[in-house]
Amino acid sequence: MNYKIFSLFALSFIFFSFNSIDNCKEEKFNLTDPKLAANVKVAFEAKCKSFYNSILSNELSLPKYESFSKAFEGYNELKNQGLIEKDILTIVDFSLSSNEERMWVIDMNTKKVILRSLVAHGRNSGDLFATEFSNKSESYQSSLGFYTTGETYTGKHGLSLRLDGLEFGINDNARDRAVVVHGADYVSEKFVKTNGRLGRSQGCPAVPNEISKQLIELIKDKSCLFIYHPSRNYISKSKLIS
Repeated sequence: MNYKIFSLFALSFIFFSFNSIDNCKEEKFNLTDPKLAANVKVAFEAKCKSFYNSILSNELSLPKYESFSKAFEGYNELKNQGLIEKDILTIVDFSLSSNEERMWVIDMNTKKVILRSLVAHGRNSGDLFATEFSNKSESYQSSLGFYTTGETYTGKHGLSLRLDGLEFGINDNARDRAVVVHGADYVSEKFVKTNGRLGRSQGCPAVPNEISKQLIELIKDKSCLFIYHPSRNYISKSKLIS
């Protein structure tokens, strides 16, 4: 009898904790009751790790857990707010060298990595590694944080995809700055072999020409894109991650 009561209590706690992630999540887990906040955070970590460990990489490898966990947290919050509609999560990890394939596209329904690619950072963000970020016009730097993908258009780089930054003061000038996803000939293994590093953009997450159309068609129209870097300045300002 006591065993049954304990089991019921344990199940109720787990159910409550996971519900709290979706229904009681406040800014950076800033809940009034410290114990409740701790329970919600522990439950979220368990949910995140479980999801991460179940992703099928399709031999494309997975993003680092550190970048994925931040992306997963913001993705769920934005889904709850109704700001993203497609169950597609794109992660760009700017802690990695530009010579590495540091963009992942994950189908959150099937839990599969469906694309991995090279991606450029802004010319004033750094050379081999991105280290400086800005939300200002004509800074030619990349902006970190969460974006929702918008509509497509055809410009000087061919088919391109507009982005809307969702974080005030961090990336919300993206559309005015014309920060978009587009293909570029300086994003290629050939360019790396010739120059020792990937080419750089004016702040756009530019991708190889050969996959740009496929990528844009895949992630357009209200999917989530997250540009990650372990910047204390970003983490302290963001209201979407803890």
